[in-house]
Amino acid sequence: MPVTTSSAPGKIILFGEHAVVYGRPALAVPVTQVQATATVSENSRGGVMIEAPNINLSADLSSLPSDHPLVFVINSVFSTLKISNPPACTVYLQSTIPIASGLGSGAAVSVAIIRALSGFLGKPLPDEKVNLLAFEAEKLYHGTPSGIDNTVVTYAKPVYFILKKPIKTFHVGAPFTIMIGGTGISAPTKDSVGSVRKLWQADKPRWEKVFTRVGEIVWNARQAIERGDVAELGRLMDANHALLQEMTVSCVELDDLVEAARKSGALGAKLSGGGHGGNMIALVEKDNAPAVARALSSAGAKRTILTQVG
Repeated sequence: MPVTTSSAPGKIILFGEHAVVYGRPALAVPVTQVQATATVSENSRGGVMIEAPNINLSADLSSLPSDHPLVFVINSVFSTLKISNPPACTVYLQSTIPIASGLGSGAAVSVAIIRALSGFLGKPLPDEKVNLLAFEAEKLYHGTPSGIDNTVVTYAKPVYFILKKPIKTFHVGAPFTIMIGGTGISAPTKDSVGSVRKLWQADKPRWEKVFTRVGEIVWNARQAIERGDVAELGRLMDANHALLQEMTVSCVELDDLVEAARKSGALGAKLSGGGHGGNMIALVEKDNAPAVARALSSAGAKRTILTQVG
């Protein structure tokens, strides 16, 4: 069998974090500057080996618990393809996507494995099936995932997403530039999703109203993107961040980076992803991007990534 390699991009959520879990829309885009790559090849040792140096893992598949995310993904491919005695092979993983930072690391790893392994076995899976299997794996990472990470990563396109509704990509009227600033704080999405759920359970009428306001921002943001209205997009980012602060998923480090970006000339800024750490994003003009990057670094950002949408 030939060596098979597949890569999958990271992602950022532009608008709609947390509210998306409660049926409101969200906007997300791929970040191709960071990627997860899976390579599957035959081995002479027998069994299925996993080599993932990023997480210091080198083990036989059978020696790991069945609910380990990587084991789950690999076994889901075998199960889907009805392969009961898989050939001896090694699944080698590399990733430049920071873990637990809101950039879709888990989804990208899953998608890369699913495509590389199914291709190695001579039965490449269609995007729809790849997306479904990656979503099942997301449940291990996030508990009650929205499905947005696996969808954006699988299709590698900007997505307007509503839970349990057909996937919709959307037109970008004019390219715009996003600066991603990382706090360096590992923040599993599962934890922040759980904290918002507790708030919602304690006062559903209040939080349903908040989620609806987020949904309105998301819809307006999609329209702004489609007509190329970058200034409006920035204002909407600021408004969405205020609601995420209300949900208590921001933190001092994120707020400091958001404020630094705004003061250095960003058109708008907000946290992106689960919150409690991870990343923030700022809408920047290309000419001003270096100044925003310097301001973010001075305010404590551990890394910055510049990506263009559209």
